[in-house]
Amino acid sequence: MATTNKNFSDETKKTPKDTFCRNVTLYGKCRYEDKGCLFNHKTDSFKPVVLNGVNADSHAKKSLNVDSPSFTPAHLSPNAPTATLVAATPKKLPTISPKLSDTRTPDWLVSDVPEFVPRRLDGSLQSSEDSTTSQYEVVQPQPQPNPYLDPAVNGATYYQSTPAYQQPVMYHHYAPIGPYSSTLLPYQKTVHDLFIPNDLREDIHKRNAAALQTFPNAHLPAQVENYHSLVPLDDTSHKGSGVFGGYTSWVYKVQSSQNGQFYVLRRIEGFRLTNELAIRTVQQWKHVASASVVKVVDYFTNRSFGDSSLCIVTDYHPLSRTVAEQHHTGQYRHLRQRNTSLDQVTEATMWAYITQIASALKTLHSNALAARIVDASKLLVTSKNRVRLNGCAIMDVLNYENQTPLAQLQRQDLINFGLTILQLGSNMPDAGTNFARAMDQFKRFYKPDLQNAVVWLYSVAQHPDRTIDHFVGNISEQIIMAFDGTLHNDDVIHSELSREVENGRLFRLMAKFGFINERPEFDHDQRWSENGERYVLKLFRDYVFHQVDAQGRPVVDLGHVLMCLNKLDAGIDERITLVSRDEQSVFVVSYKELKKGAESAFQELTKGGRRLH
Repeated sequence: MATTNKNFSDETKKTPKDTFCRNVTLYGKCRYEDKGCLFNHKTDSFKPVVLNGVNADSHAKKSLNVDSPSFTPAHLSPNAPTATLVAATPKKLPTISPKLSDTRTPDWLVSDVPEFVPRRLDGSLQSSEDSTTSQYEVVQPQPQPNPYLDPAVNGATYYQSTPAYQQPVMYHHYAPIGPYSSTLLPYQKTVHDLFIPNDLREDIHKRNAAALQTFPNAHLPAQVENYHSLVPLDDTSHKGSGVFGGYTSWVYKVQSSQNGQFYVLRRIEGFRLTNELAIRTVQQWKHVASASVVKVVDYFTNRSFGDSSLCIVTDYHPLSRTVAEQHHTGQYRHLRQRNTSLDQVTEATMWAYITQIASALKTLHSNALAARIVDASKLLVTSKNRVRLNGCAIMDVLNYENQTPLAQLQRQDLINFGLTILQLGSNMPDAGTNFARAMDQFKRFYKPDLQNAVVWLYSVAQHPDRTIDHFVGNISEQIIMAFDGTLHNDDVIHSELSREVENGRLFRLMAKFGFINERPEFDHDQRWSENGERYVLKLFRDYVFHQVDAQGRPVVDLGHVLMCLNKLDAGIDERITLVSRDEQSVFVVSYKELKKGAESAFQELTKGGRRLH
């Protein structure tokens, strides 16, 4: 025992110089001998070690090859701990050559790496039971939430607003500065008077943004027949809805690959076509021309969604809402109960809806068709008090096997028409089963004329001879009033359009000047825009846009710009004085001469463009 302790004590007192270098043992030479290796390299003091009768030196040479990693002293290893470096090196460390410092550290000298702990995608630690399988199984990412189908993410509705991740429309950049005064004299105009009203421009911008919005993360087919870029439009799938006989329906905005226009694709999920004649019934709906019916564009069956689906393609009206959503009836009735500020539907709005629905039914019945669907959830409000029948032609395909007389279907249209108006006015979804109670509620808000119209429609079942033509005759006075309001609205739209016509004319004139002025080179002439009438047009541009006042401040006068451009476009004989920028040349020209020069220069550009092509 004492001998063992002595030997152990002697081993602990050994220095690196007393230890023979391992590289000499393995390779016969140490390449770090002259580069700071502290171990002993004298071969005369080395005594071979015999292990089981075999020379360890020869055994090592036979068992190792040239690919074996070389031994690097611990104090030279970049991965060695700091304490080891201090204990193994003398006070003055030898310098290390750049070649040695650039040498890659062998893998067996790399320090211990912290153990990898697998984590899930949500950041939580994985349990030990499934840690083994996680090394071989790929965790699938969770699907992105659909803001169109999940009301908790985004309260999007039918023909919904812009999703949260899309940038808002910059329509506020065109807002007028300050309030608008209506006491201005006829010759006093503001910027507000030169362009379309803000609310109309804002509405157009929003509709354009809704038409161009996309949904890149949707798990939808990339192409369905001739349509692509599918975007869901409704917030629910209407599964088991009684409107389409229990079939699940979906609505998508699509873009045609033939003409680039946007349409709406309504998909009836799980429909299996058993008779080819059934889908051909949609063909006659394509010829229906009514301003109060959403036009049918195309129809087909498709399996791109993973099942057999019936697809009906119709016109697209951006930012439209159903009557049920607009007035919070039917399945949206709870929203009206929560929001006490929602007013009752006015009688004027009621008559506007009635006249338009009656016009749509008259067109359909005159073409030997029946709507079959007159419901608040399938009536689209495309603008203020503007309503259209939607979802037509689908029931003709779904119920093709159950042939029903056309007269009976048309009478049912009138009954559904009356019930829809009654539900909207009384805010009672069960008006069909409790007509008397709903009518009492209806009478509290509307006059006898509207009450009589609802009762007349509901009693069609007891009077089979009643038709839509009779109903239109009964409400002729209201139709005249609605038609008069439409004419007034048409006048307003034409008035606003006339403003934009003038703006478009001036824009085309400015575009011509943009092509001519400051053009760097044309027809191998680098000073083409500085010669002849083009130079005078450049001075006219300075006269219109680059004037300064007596103090040298820029003159920003939109009225001056419009006046000069209008005179130029008319080509009047009025003369103006144009001064060069160096004030060395003065030109007195008329607007007629300027117009002639602009037309000549622009024609030269267009002819040159054709010659080059």
